[in-house]
Amino acid sequence: MADAGQLAVLVNTFGSSLISVGREVGLEMALNKAQVSQGVKVQGVCASALIGIVGGGLQGTAVIMLDSAGFNSVVSTMSGGMITPDIREGVAMSVVGELSNMMSGRALIQTALNGVDVTPPQLICGENIENVPSQTPGIKCFTLPFAIQSGGTLYLVLSFNAS
Repeated sequence: MADAGQLAVLVNTFGSSLISVGREVGLEMALNKAQVSQGVKVQGVCASALIGIVGGGLQGTAVIMLDSAGFNSVVSTMSGGMITPDIREGVAMSVVGELSNMMSGRALIQTALNGVDVTPPQLICGENIENVPSQTPGIKCFTLPFAIQSGGTLYLVLSFNAS
């Protein structure tokens, strides 16, 4: 369970971890601060990677969601142009999973939460994927939209048990 202060730290840390990991792999992106919101606000998503966050009294998920142009940018950039961006190809989708692993690992190291671990990423593809927020009281969701410099949008959707 996370209180309001922990939630703010988690959301900020995951967002900054995504930016720093992105830079390290050549992916420049900027947070669209005007569109950061509570709840789930995504559109046109075709690929996503969901990571579970469990342990130390914390439960939640971190989901990277990409529109088509964002998926193309992430796969092309992270693979150095060696992998064709095709959501039906496991290798291309694994690039999105690797980005989510790297971001989550970095965020958890920076927050130094004891006993917290992540699950392997679940990769999901298709047209107009939506993340349906939990209707359970105490679950807080946040959407952080990032504009990718080489094209497209990456949404980071975070959900945590805050009760």
